[in-house]
Amino acid sequence: MAADDVVVNLIGVNDFHGRVNADTTKWATTVESLRNASATDTDVFVGAGDLIGASEFTSSVQNDQPTIDVLNAVGLDASAVGNHEFDRGWADLRDRVVNNRTNASWQYLGANVYQKGTLNPVLPEYAEFDAQGIKVAVIGAVTEETPSLVTPAGVADLDFGDPVLAVDRVAKRLSDGDAANGEADVIVATFHSGAAHGQGSDYAKEAALAGEFQRMASLPDSVDAIFNGHTHQVYAWDAPKPGGGTRPILQTGEYAANVGQIQLTVDPATGEVKSYQAKNHARAATADLSNPVVAQVDSVVKAAQAKAAEIGNQPIGKLTADVTRAYSGVDASGKPVEDRGAESTLGDLVANALRDGVPAEIADPDIGIVNPGGLRADLLFKGDPAANPANTDGVITYGEANNVLPFVNNVWTVELTGAQLRKVLEQQWQPAGTQRPYLNLGLSDNVEVTQDPSKPAGSRITSVRINDEWLDDKKSYTVSTFSFLGTGGDNFTAFKDGKAKDTGLVDRDVWVKYLRDHPVTPDFARQQVEVRNLKDRKVTMGEKVRATVSGLDMTSNGAPKNTTVEVVRVRKDKRKVMKTVKVTNGEAKVNFAAPAGTAIELVAQPSGTTITRELRKTRPNIKQVRVFPKVVKANKTRPRVKVVVKANNDGKVAGRVKVVIQGKGVKRKAFGELTKVKGKPRSKVNVRLPRLPKPGAYTVRVKYLGNNKYNPQKKNYNLRVTRR
Repeated sequence: MAADDVVVNLIGVNDFHGRVNADTTKWATTVESLRNASATDTDVFVGAGDLIGASEFTSSVQNDQPTIDVLNAVGLDASAVGNHEFDRGWADLRDRVVNNRTNASWQYLGANVYQKGTLNPVLPEYAEFDAQGIKVAVIGAVTEETPSLVTPAGVADLDFGDPVLAVDRVAKRLSDGDAANGEADVIVATFHSGAAHGQGSDYAKEAALAGEFQRMASLPDSVDAIFNGHTHQVYAWDAPKPGGGTRPILQTGEYAANVGQIQLTVDPATGEVKSYQAKNHARAATADLSNPVVAQVDSVVKAAQAKAAEIGNQPIGKLTADVTRAYSGVDASGKPVEDRGAESTLGDLVANALRDGVPAEIADPDIGIVNPGGLRADLLFKGDPAANPANTDGVITYGEANNVLPFVNNVWTVELTGAQLRKVLEQQWQPAGTQRPYLNLGLSDNVEVTQDPSKPAGSRITSVRINDEWLDDKKSYTVSTFSFLGTGGDNFTAFKDGKAKDTGLVDRDVWVKYLRDHPVTPDFARQQVEVRNLKDRKVTMGEKVRATVSGLDMTSNGAPKNTTVEVVRVRKDKRKVMKTVKVTNGEAKVNFAAPAGTAIELVAQPSGTTITRELRKTRPNIKQVRVFPKVVKANKTRPRVKVVVKANNDGKVAGRVKVVIQGKGVKRKAFGELTKVKGKPRSKVNVRLPRLPKPGAYTVRVKYLGNNKYNPQKKNYNLRVTRR
């Protein structure tokens, strides 16, 4: 490095999400430790969005004002706007949060956030800083998926364009040599968008995937560094630049666990970046309260905690064990990784609260539905009496309940037809190109869904039962859900096809009241299961079934591994286990012959996850009706009727047969007798008829009367009677 080179020190944060807690001062200590003490005017503190929103109770109870105060104290300079900055709508962000920087002192950037129907940005596209004579421009953009990630009504006045194209446009303008439209020596892009995976992956693997992250490689070589957010991943990689060379691309993870740093060594004469270093620094283990900035942050945190404690420390419910989101293992640091593509005990519990928490005078919901991204914290059995003496093991406090649902959505009811509700469930498979290909909706415990992901889009939901009845495509169902989903959030646009009503209730209040009224125990029975090679609704008695059931195990805390699937026959509300099948890694291959009864249930144990199919009777074949002799003389010969009844698979059939003779001039009358087939199933029945008094053509009608397995069946045979 030459003596006159300037090191531009970029400090980064993303997805802070209002984490105002005991670790905030440790995070601020780390930020302060990374500042350039010898030349502080080369520091630029950059955010990549979601700094507010989806926050812990301490911040959310004051509409994230404590978070704004913390970030003001640590000197955040500029940040891309994130989707969660729009949680309370564009008007709140514009008029309260930003408010001409009299509240949030940093600049929120959104080069791809446009006034509806135009290409006029409603936020600054970039912010400019001077680093010892080096002009540094920070361009910000947010994922194009934002309208599907927030309540659509809150951003109805906005359009969200392609973030990469927007940054590309501004970067080219800032490096075109025309001072009239702005110029910069160093250009930094900050995106609220990023790679799907971090630790354990690498740049090449992630760039091979389609999407916004892949296209960041196409940014012009004038872009010297890239900050990412949104996907909550940790990485600091070398990304290729068009024409050769590399540039750093970095994301810090989430919740102030790390502080990102990119140091650019710049030749002040040419503005050329000669080299760089990029790294994520773990949050400090202790806070340096001797630092005045950290001390100021500490003051903000303590004031916020005191305010929140007035409400948040109050016990409001009890639970017997953890009720959590779904997880897909742990990352390299040992931290659990949330899986929004899987069902969870918490999601289903919140769905129950939405179904049961609406007063009868307002609505009578049939089911509750929850989006997994709406769940931001777990309910844990272990308490924290050191911080709050009332928070002993098994106690749920107001603050803990609020942390689960921090967005303060209104509760809506949406009237959907069965066909529209099926479409909502189909939309769990997200549109192509979205960063999460599948989002598992939480469903109330009166819903049973089977799905087959191998089928074409639009036909993957193979059955739906609500309150033990099959979904009727034409019937209307009342769904209780968040306003976020009711307006089509998370790409669940089918909700917009229904008739929505705002109950005026806030999700937090409904949730808190439900927890007060219902002691909580985790329910590990799944509402949605993958099933292949099983009829959608009904199985015919006697049919050979060879089905595969998978995805039986939940991944929430404490969820048991299922070991068996019981094949249960249901007959007049009595249940009998016919056979037991082994489960391996959440999957079982189930083979059985459908019995006689009302329904068949496949019940995974010990979770109790249940798949139901009704049993229907089949119509057997009356294979043969023989009347002999074929021609009889009136009042002389007593003909005999031989009947052979078999099942469709040529199996033997038990039951009763009735033979009826009808003839011209003869009153309709049953001549034959009821012939019982007893003991083992038989298929042959012989019936002797009486003498027929008059000549003519007679119809012999054979009726199989059916049993608990087979429907009735009938067949006719013509008999001729001659004179004596």
